[in-house]
Amino acid sequence: MSKAIVLLSGGLDSTTTLAIAKSEGFDCYALSFDYGQKQKFELISAKNIAKQFGVLEHRIMRISLADIGGSALTDPLIDIPSYKESNDIPITYVPARNTIFLSFALAWAEVLESQSIFIGVNALDYSGYPDCRPEYIKAYEVMANLATKQSVEGNKLNIYTPLINLTKAQIITKGQNLGIDYSNTTSCYQANGSGEACGTCDACVLRRNGFIELGIEDPTKYQQNN
Repeated sequence: MSKAIVLLSGGLDSTTTLAIAKSEGFDCYALSFDYGQKQKFELISAKNIAKQFGVLEHRIMRISLADIGGSALTDPLIDIPSYKESNDIPITYVPARNTIFLSFALAWAEVLESQSIFIGVNALDYSGYPDCRPEYIKAYEVMANLATKQSVEGNKLNIYTPLINLTKAQIITKGQNLGIDYSNTTSCYQANGSGEACGTCDACVLRRNGFIELGIEDPTKYQQNN
């Protein structure tokens, strides 16, 4: 079977992406990041999910995007806002995060001699991040195939984005069909030490709306005031 690197944050989207890669017969290697994010519970979720899906290896890379700041997810001086509909790029955008994450995945793919990277970016029910768009992924794939030993030797790298054109409700439906228990995932930008979600941030509201649209029970564990 072909090897695949799957970027795994421990959230709803990345877990669904891992399930899809497994269902398509890939030998999966999961890659997560401790990048200076304020809430760390997602990494506990990622560890548990990687184990549940029987990935061949799960690595957590430690880098510090908090040293750069500029995002409510990493900068202690910037509060995480409640959800508000807007066409502006929100303060929860982490500068160049997907570019950095994909670069680590690309390096590991070289070592493993893998030509497949899966990432759960989405261009519909998302918060307006520029590095979640199809044109960005296409451009990165072109760059990657100019920059790696494998591609120079004729082994083209592919970046798979199976969720990119799906609504949150469609993602949940696909995941349920693959047997995912979404109560084990952490999407909230400010989950507490027990993994309970705030219910008010962008990630929480978009996730909750997906379950509401489907008319099914939201299995997310929320903090008592929500």
